[in-house]
Amino acid sequence: MLRTWPAVLALSLVSGCMTSPKVPDAARSELAPTGKLRAGMNLGNALFTTKDAATGELRGVSVDVMRELASRLGVPVEFVVHATPGDVADASAAGTWDVAVLAIEQARAERIAFSPAMTEIEATYVVQRNSPLQSVGQVDASGIRISAPDKAGYELYLTRTLRNATLVRTKSVQASIDLFNERRADALAGLKPALLESMSKIPDGRLLDGKFMTVNHGLGVPRERPAAAEYLKAFVEEMRASGFVARSIERHRVQGLSAVR
Repeated sequence: MLRTWPAVLALSLVSGCMTSPKVPDAARSELAPTGKLRAGMNLGNALFTTKDAATGELRGVSVDVMRELASRLGVPVEFVVHATPGDVADASAAGTWDVAVLAIEQARAERIAFSPAMTEIEATYVVQRNSPLQSVGQVDASGIRISAPDKAGYELYLTRTLRNATLVRTKSVQASIDLFNERRADALAGLKPALLESMSKIPDGRLLDGKFMTVNHGLGVPRERPAAAEYLKAFVEEMRASGFVARSIERHRVQGLSAVR
């Protein structure tokens, strides 16, 4: 027994270094008011969440983060699934979820308190092959119609910043692609990785070099939960510093999504 003590001591020291700070009772109460962590999940962004067609199981970076958060809280996790990020954001007022991974955006921040950014993704445009547009900076011009899914993080940004072009909002990413393919839009806005993956569905499309913004995602909670918001700041900072987010991105082989370090 005495001979094993140094090894036990070493293990305890390592474990002690890796032990997370205790979750304050107020934060746990606000993050899991029903006794479980209800995680708002968005199937409209496959960079974070995918659903197995056969089993219905959710996978992805957001799933890993939510399970880790639930483990810290000592409660089970329940995934509350929505079709689009806009649906998730709108549901914040209904109290159907406790925490969600969402693009950090000024309009949403009126109702949702965000953690520091966990990830970053470039957003850019696809234009028609014969389009005279050659750079991202040329797209915001009079007479140019830009297709984008309503209430996506980059759509909210374009709503706020476009000065000359017209934004044509759709119900989904696929609807935006369809609108562009039907030539009812001159440019298609989107997250660069998703656009690259969709190019096979856009036979006459050409991806523009550069970006019109960098989309940052973080954890969000309804604004009336200040203790939860404060805890999530420390949680996300730890997830970044430990490399948890970067390892999750690598494990799921997500292209175009980068961890903020």
